[in-house]
Amino acid sequence: MRHCKKFNHLNRKSAHRKALLSNMAASLILHKRIYTTVAKAKALKIYVEPLITKSKNDNMHSRRVVFSYLGQKEAVTELFKEVAPKIVNRPGGYTRILKTGNRIGDNAETCMLELVDFNATYTEVKQEVKKTATRRRRSSSKKATADVSDAVVEEASQSAAPETEAPKAE
Repeated sequence: MRHCKKFNHLNRKSAHRKALLSNMAASLILHKRIYTTVAKAKALKIYVEPLITKSKNDNMHSRRVVFSYLGQKEAVTELFKEVAPKIVNRPGGYTRILKTGNRIGDNAETCMLELVDFNATYTEVKQEVKKTATRRRRSSSKKATADVSDAVVEEASQSAAPETEAPKAE
C-alpha cells in the first residue's frame, strides 16, 4: 500500500536522492535535454518545474532559493539569463518527456526529458503548419465538362435576351 507516499523515493536515501535530482536538474538546464529512465524523469519534472517558475521573477531572493536547490552557479545564471525569458509567457508545463524504449542491459524504460521551448524541431513544425495553405482544384475531366456546360448556358442566355439597348441620356 502507498500510505501517503507523495513522491518516488527512487530506492535511495534522502541525501542521495537530493544530490541526484540537483545534478540532473542542473544538467537539464545547461544542456536543455537529458536521457534518463522514466521514473527519474518524472521525479525530476516535479523537482525542476517550480524552480523554472521561480526564475520568472529575477531578484536576489529567487536566485538564492534556486541556488539552494541546484548548487551550481553556472546553472543558476543559465536559468535566469537564457531559459526564463523564453518561458515568461508560459503558465506551466516547461518540460516534456518523450519515451525512447527500453535499455538493453536491464530493460529499464528510458526517455528523453527536455525543455519545451528549446526543441527546434517542434517549434519549426508549428511555424510551417501555420504558413502552408492548401489549394483545392477540380480534376481536369470535371473542369472540362463544367466549362462546356457554362458555355452552353451563356449562349442560351445571350440568344434569349433582346439586343436593343436604351439610348443613354447625355
